[in-house]
Amino acid sequence: MSVVDGTHKFTREENDRGFAKLISFEDLRDEEKSFLVDDTIEIHTTICIKKMSEVPLSEPRALYDSKKETGFVGLKNQGATCYMNSLLQFMFHIPRLREAVYNMPNDEDEKKKKDDKEPIALALQRVFYHLQTSSKSVDTKALTKSFGWSNMDSFMQHDVQEFSRVLCDSLEEKMKGTKVDGMIAELFKGKLENFIECINVDYKSTRVESFYDLSLMVKGCANLHESFKQYVEVETLEGDNQYRAEGHGKQ
Repeated sequence: MSVVDGTHKFTREENDRGFAKLISFEDLRDEEKSFLVDDTIEIHTTICIKKMSEVPLSEPRALYDSKKETGFVGLKNQGATCYMNSLLQFMFHIPRLREAVYNMPNDEDEKKKKDDKEPIALALQRVFYHLQTSSKSVDTKALTKSFGWSNMDSFMQHDVQEFSRVLCDSLEEKMKGTKVDGMIAELFKGKLENFIECINVDYKSTRVESFYDLSLMVKGCANLHESFKQYVEVETLEGDNQYRAEGHGKQ
């Protein structure tokens, strides 16, 4: 006797097995395939009922209402835009940045629409507005179109740090001359002091640099504090890496 397996996940929306094709009548009647035995076919069904809390996040959760459960909604993935969605959610959840984005002037932007392509600032305002007011996940196609991306670009991974810098530069330029001028720098700009201090001679060199983001090591670090601790660890320069101190030679 032949056997055919089939599965169906019942949810609020998919509450009927419907007409999903398990086996055709032609195959069912085919004597060589032996589905029918003495004009009889056996059907065995197993039903498993799970609570939503037991359903892995990797599986569809049609009954889950993120707006109801958390007060927030997600962003739709266009193919490979998860890195962008993470950054946008991070930016949206900074109240002062969200307020600054809303306060960017867009009257001129409305006039500059071409081929349904919005300026980046206006498209981002719309994404933030929908994240705040929508009850369903928010689409980002208008935003990526404002970047000049094609559909194929949405299926390509980009470096999130580089993407963050480009997006912030665009917003910083748009905010110039407005009441939110300088907000990007106020929120994200920091200063970092690099120093080289010799052990055997009295010599110290320092250099102060500005930064908008830092690349921290995650692997092997239990939390963010450990990542920062590793980032500022003192390194001893030895051998070929010795430093040539002015007036003292290699040290």
